[in-house]
Amino acid sequence: MKLILYVFSLMLVVSTGGMAVIAADPPPNIVFFFVDDMGWQDTSVSFHARQTQLNRDYRTPNMEKLAATGMLFTNAYACSICSPSRISLMTGQNAARHKVTCWTLRKNTSPSNPPKEFEACDWNLNGLQPESDRTPRSVSAGTLPELLRSRGYRTIHAGKGHFGAQGTPGADPRNLGFDVNIAGSYMGGPGSYHGDHNFSAAWRGGSEIWDVPGLEKYHGQKINLTEAITVEAINEVEKAVASQTPFYLYMSHYAVHAPFEPDRRFLPNYTDSGWTAHQKKYASMLESMDKSLGDLMATVQRLKIAENTILVFMSDNGSPRNNPQNLPLRGHKISAYEGGNRVPLIVHWPEVTQAGSRNETPVIVDDIFPTFLEMAGITPPANDGESWVQILKENSAPPKKPRELLWHYPNFYNQPPYSSLRIADWKLIYWHRDQSMELFNLSSDISEKTNLADKYPERLREMATRLTWQLKDKEAQFSRFKKSGKSVPYPIDLIVSNKVK
Repeated sequence: MKLILYVFSLMLVVSTGGMAVIAADPPPNIVFFFVDDMGWQDTSVSFHARQTQLNRDYRTPNMEKLAATGMLFTNAYACSICSPSRISLMTGQNAARHKVTCWTLRKNTSPSNPPKEFEACDWNLNGLQPESDRTPRSVSAGTLPELLRSRGYRTIHAGKGHFGAQGTPGADPRNLGFDVNIAGSYMGGPGSYHGDHNFSAAWRGGSEIWDVPGLEKYHGQKINLTEAITVEAINEVEKAVASQTPFYLYMSHYAVHAPFEPDRRFLPNYTDSGWTAHQKKYASMLESMDKSLGDLMATVQRLKIAENTILVFMSDNGSPRNNPQNLPLRGHKISAYEGGNRVPLIVHWPEVTQAGSRNETPVIVDDIFPTFLEMAGITPPANDGESWVQILKENSAPPKKPRELLWHYPNFYNQPPYSSLRIADWKLIYWHRDQSMELFNLSSDISEKTNLADKYPERLREMATRLTWQLKDKEAQFSRFKKSGKSVPYPIDLIVSNKVK
């Protein structure tokens, strides 16, 4: 029997192009519950050291249940805007490397609007494409679902895609390794969350580019988009289980992204709250999202697959500025501060994660790629992420020097361009437009109120050196000064020349 298993493993390695696969045990099902625009504190689960007002305000009982059975990460990060996060988790590449550094929509069109003294960088505004595709201004790469499919997984995409621009192959998740696509396309937000609006923006005079595809059977019904996508996703899970096929469900909700429309099922819960109409709508959207999580958790139990199903909960960036601020964090979606990219993360891995545990290790969305592959018994190809498997098994940080977490946003959309780096408790932000720098110690100043750049010049120099190395390693792009034609300088060059502002 051992000989048979060994030979079968060798056959799998050959059939997957030399990729190492552990074939003796059935791979686990993986459910990745990925929420859009949900802030670190937009939940009744406390990711901070102490409970905040938002934790007391919002109702997410199923997140509470998941946290009680799994591991909660208090220092988890994504990119500060949606498309970069989604392409990082699909490829394992940091945004500075894959160069999809802002949101995508229309082919060959950028939302960035640089001021007159700058020339925008040539970022990959057409998004992610299949590995063999040659669409200009795109990144072409092998993807997480493709690799999982090679291991025998049924790969299910449900909800928001936002990988490739309209009119490119990457606009359809089925071209990126998914067997099934439920409601996914090129746009980052839905026309409407209401079935009686046909999930279209037409009711508010919006363009058809925001219309959610593939859910026509729900048109005209008073059903919320989050619920409709959940129903369809559960149907696909049931099919995979019936066929005894391991599955990867990428449950990528449009919620809680704009437009802010209430889930009518939950809006009455906030009638007497004294909140603004916007706050009530947003709270109902959060509770709607949480109901979907509970429905999936119940499905896993009902189908008797709980012992072999991993469930990971995460958000793609921080909460937008028109929502209540995620105190104690500073900033909001797209911002360089913690409110832009620190996100909720919970992992439940049966018989592996310690129930109700908390872990302070800084981790980032790039890590999803190697983590899920290792969970599935696949040795990941080279990438920028680091697997969390050891952390999940031991509830400890890896025994080595602290990670260097990099963010790079060279665009002029909504926020000024920046690069930032976190090493242990230290964080450096480099603002491209005026070449200024801010240095914070997050252990004592999670709200990033006190700039320590002048007080700790050697620490500033060290952080600028490492940030420069990271940017060069990934061949990061910068805008250019129109007058001189020169690129925005690296941070260490400013320190060496004593030109830091």
